[in-house]
Amino acid sequence: MCPGNTDFKVAREGKCAFEETGPVEVAGFVSCGGCPGKKAVARAKMMVERGAQIITFASCIKNGNPIGFPCPHFEKMKEAVVKKVGPEVKVIEWTH
Repeated sequence: MCPGNTDFKVAREGKCAFEETGPVEVAGFVSCGGCPGKKAVARAKMMVERGAQIITFASCIKNGNPIGFPCPHFEKMKEAVVKKVGPEVKVIEWTH
C-alpha cells in the first residue's frame, strides 16, 4: 500500500501536476476503496463537502507509478467523480 509520501511532497512544493496551481494544502487522503473504485465517487464528494477545492487522483491510479500497473477503471472512475462533484471542482488526474 502506498503511504502517499511523494504525493504529499509534490503537492506541498507545487511541483509536477501542481505546477499550475502552485503549492497546495492536502485536506485529506483516501483510497478508491479497491476494485472497481466505486467508493472513490462518494469519497470525493465527501472531501468537497469538507472543504476540498481540488480532487487529485494519485499517480498509481492513472499512470501505475511505481509498479507500472495503472487502474483499468480509471477513466470510468474519473468520469463518475467529475459528474458527482460538479464542474466548479478541479480534478487533477495524477500527482507525480
